Amino acid sequence: MSVLAQDRLVLQVLKGQLQQRANGVLALMGYSQTPDVTSGALSVTDRSTGDPSFDNTSLGGGFTISDSVPIYLEGTIGYARYDPKFVGSDGTETRELPTRWNSAIATAGVGWDFHLTDDLVLRPIAMGSYGRVKSDLSLGSLYITNHTSADLDFLAHGHLDAAGAGGSLMLDYEHYVEAYEVDVELRYTNIYLHSVNTPYKAVQGDSRNENASLWARYRAPTGWHALSRPVRYVLEFAHTSYFGADAQVLNFNHLTSLGAGLELDTSKYHPLWITRARAVVRYVFGQNVQGVSLGLAVTFD
Repeated sequence: MSVLAQDRLVLQVLKGQLQQRANGVLALMGYSQTPDVTSGALSVTDRSTGDPSFDNTSLGGGFTISDSVPIYLEGTIGYARYDPKFVGSDGTETRELPTRWNSAIATAGVGWDFHLTDDLVLRPIAMGSYGRVKSDLSLGSLYITNHTSADLDFLAHGHLDAAGAGGSLMLDYEHYVEAYEVDVELRYTNIYLHSVNTPYKAVQGDSRNENASLWARYRAPTGWHALSRPVRYVLEFAHTSYFGADAQVLNFNHLTSLGAGLELDTSKYHPLWITRARAVVRYVFGQNVQGVSLGLAVTFD
């Protein structure tokens, strides 16, 4: 194949697939924008169909300052790797260009607690996000450097910044008695994310993270003791449904998690102001996906 034909092949890849992948990677950032046990540790791939792999890890949490100052603060940081494969053809030859896109995003939220009852709170939350996608063509960069003159600057070593704004509305139920503790959260989130500060017109995109989630936790003493305090067992249930066109970017629109674990009460010793530490094993499943994860969490005084 001539250099000119190779250039046409690569340019066809750019025109036909790069913009779609840019929108997709912004949509994937949505899985790291809120504290969510279903997508906090997520890895998806399908080798049989050649689907690109996606790995997501996030850390987040929130708290209300106090009963007298009912301001709610929330934060989430997430890292993901997305490996889209670009396939193009000039009519006689098909070539695959493997790439690696690494992304990081941080989201902050500020809300206010409206107490409907002693145990039930209505919490609107304003949220903002900022993230970056870094592209690394990896093995494909050698081919591009040596065999084409096409402008693949973004794929080889470019980056895409993204900013977003939106909010959540949450109903938070907390009922704590000596025999057991119950937490239930019902949440709706809608955040619009769009590209900013990028000179690459081919990868200017946008997405909307819209989802509804239900999370519940039950804790009760096991009868065992450690650190001079009761050890609790923990049962969890979580379900998240994703809406809109971006919901199908990973070929599923809902995830469900079932979890069980143990919780240690460290309040007697107060190491670093930590009062409780939990370890929960979760089974996560949805359309065409399933897996197991281990979640670690702490509660601060």
